[in-house]
Amino acid sequence: MARWTLDDAPRQDGRLAVVTGGNDGLGLETALSLATLGARVVLACRTTAKGEAAATRIRERVPGADVTVRRLDLASLASVEAFAADLLRDEPRLDLLIDNAGIMAVDEGRTEDGFELQLGTNHLGHFALTLRLLPALLATPGSRVATISSVGHRRGRLALDDLMGDVRGYDRWRAYFQSKLANLLFTAELQRRLAAVGAGTIAVAAHPGGSRTDLGTEGTGLSNRLSTAVAAVLTQSARVGALPMLRAAVAPDVVGGEYYGPRLGLVGHPVRETPSRRARDADDAAALWEASERLTGVTWAAVVPPARDLAR
Repeated sequence: MARWTLDDAPRQDGRLAVVTGGNDGLGLETALSLATLGARVVLACRTTAKGEAAATRIRERVPGADVTVRRLDLASLASVEAFAADLLRDEPRLDLLIDNAGIMAVDEGRTEDGFELQLGTNHLGHFALTLRLLPALLATPGSRVATISSVGHRRGRLALDDLMGDVRGYDRWRAYFQSKLANLLFTAELQRRLAAVGAGTIAVAAHPGGSRTDLGTEGTGLSNRLSTAVAAVLTQSARVGALPMLRAAVAPDVVGGEYYGPRLGLVGHPVRETPSRRARDADDAAALWEASERLTGVTWAAVVPPARDLAR
């Protein structure tokens, strides 16, 4: 399909979607699109005041939209655990988990649990969140986990012996590219595991190309200061940039493990892409999964029921 748009998406009435970072940028556009399609939407945000402002904007655009806000700080495993426990208590099913929130090229920092900030937020926080929400996803026929990556994953290198940059030192772009590569390795291994137990849930991924958002402006490096000027020339709107994620999340012809991005790499309507060779390394995907379980303390074995109990 040459120009897939919101008009090509099926209705989502009666379905529940959680969008991390749904208060701004690509997350807000994704949440708005899902609400337009009739889904119930949970905005999972670090700052609830910003989330409530975003929810108000969505309701203004989509009268009657069912949008709620819940606090989630992906840089805190305790926050992830609390968010998941509350959602599982209140919601017996979950149709869509949109792992969207992220940071890019920020100054050196650590999460509450001591992880390098970009890997901890972009990958490990979403890893723990996804596994903790798997009971609801697995109980919901046709559910999906859709994780956002980046065209920058192609420059990523997975340093399994130095994931936090303790040995080589911190480089804002190296850390970012590794985290985006990790998003795709996570998607591939999650899909492999879901298929192996016969689950009805699938894992997919997408990237927005170049999109005009605040991403990349948070740090004090030269590239951070140039981000706004570069974005004005080389990027598309957040509305169009969100379409690959939307297609991955709701298009009926999508199959597990697929990856979507703009037709022209940085801009254009969404098409299926092939991730980099490194992102397709099954051994790295399995090794990263094991490391992620060890670092977060959240394991597949603890949350996945016997295959016979999984929703189809």
